Amino acid sequence: MTMRFSSPFSNPFDRLLSLQREMERAFDNPAGFDLGVTGRGIFPPVNVFRDNDGYTVVVEVPGVPPDKVNIENNGQTLTISGERETEQVEGASFHRRERDAGKFSRSLNLPANLDVASAEASYKHGVLTIRVPLKATAKPRQIEVRAA
Repeated sequence: MTMRFSSPFSNPFDRLLSLQREMERAFDNPAGFDLGVTGRGIFPPVNVFRDNDGYTVVVEVPGVPPDKVNIENNGQTLTISGERETEQVEGASFHRRERDAGKFSRSLNLPANLDVASAEASYKHGVLTIRVPLKATAKPRQIEVRAA
């Protein structure tokens, strides 16, 4: 039988919280490539999906008009930036303010097999969707078999 003694100054939940942080960190990047800063509370929230034709980046930007959103690429880095303006109500003050306002920027480092220069974007109901196709050399191709 093993007996363990702990310091009266140690918090028993510290180890549990540390384990939780390590698990979250391990699951944040299962594919082995960097998609930039992620986590709860980051604005705008971003989801990235992969399929056979490339990647789809879905960015939630409610309250931001399309003309206030800018998308740039530099190599394999895709940067989404813009500005959400503060809603002002005349003669009123905030009781609670959970929606941030101001300038924002998110950068995603995408895999090398994507053709970032051919990306296309659409905007509907506060959701920005960016489609980034695979490079032509990365797409599977059918090879014709000819009789000899």
